[in-house]
Amino acid sequence: MVWVKWGVLALGALVALWAVLALYGGWRWQQRTAALVADLTAARLPLTGRYDPASLAGLPPPVQRYFRAALTPGQPLVTGVSLHHQGTFNMGEGADNWKHFTSDQTVETARPGFVWDGTIRMAPGLPVRVHDAYVAGEGVLVPALFGLVKLTELRGTGDIAEGELLRWLAEAAWYPTALLPGQGVEWTALDDHSALATLTDGTVIARLTFRFGPDDLIASVRAEARGRTVEGAIIPTPWEGHWSDYRRHNGMMVPMAGEVAWMLPEGPKPYWRGWITGLDYRFAG
Repeated sequence: MVWVKWGVLALGALVALWAVLALYGGWRWQQRTAALVADLTAARLPLTGRYDPASLAGLPPPVQRYFRAALTPGQPLVTGVSLHHQGTFNMGEGADNWKHFTSDQTVETARPGFVWDGTIRMAPGLPVRVHDAYVAGEGVLVPALFGLVKLTELRGTGDIAEGELLRWLAEAAWYPTALLPGQGVEWTALDDHSALATLTDGTVIARLTFRFGPDDLIASVRAEARGRTVEGAIIPTPWEGHWSDYRRHNGMMVPMAGEVAWMLPEGPKPYWRGWITGLDYRFAG
């Protein structure tokens, strides 16, 4: 029965190695996350003020109705927010392959930026950690097995930065004062239920169509061309996000659930479905 003994020893060694990889990978990943958040914080700009309904004059009617529904007069401006999510992420390029994820996200509203730190459970004991970020005008997308082995790395300006700034703008439903006049977003009327938002950060420009629901809150956002990563290449692809389950937090109506999809020729390809498990705001003094 010697082979049984050696088999047990080998299995024990493999389990121990797996545990060491997970612990060391988690520690290294936390360091990288902290460095990204430090860079995000270093780019922060001073922000003061409160929401005044009089500032809405001249905005497209559906945008005015949105702010009146979402904000309380005198609402202090959001300077930052920490979000916590969980949900499922579709890993399949062809057939759907939904995997559970949890994530923490740090957002700054001036200068616009965020760091998303997610963990996708590919299988029991097999985590893929992901950084998705927009920091000081640069985009970042890095998934890594155990937080150690990078599966790809996209970083810099151009398409990756534009795609990440689009995400920041799409998620402004969670920090709605960032969409107010004077905060950098320019609104253009489209029809009675939608408007085009344009945000410029240095050389990076993001444009999104916001569509508002019967309750006057943001129902969906759409970009006609956001960079989709396919086999290491970035392909401009129509993209939509849908927000739901609005609740009042700190005087603001914000969504607690959402779904994001690529709009492919054969139909929508949802790849993110999640809900908020925690919100912690920082406001202008």
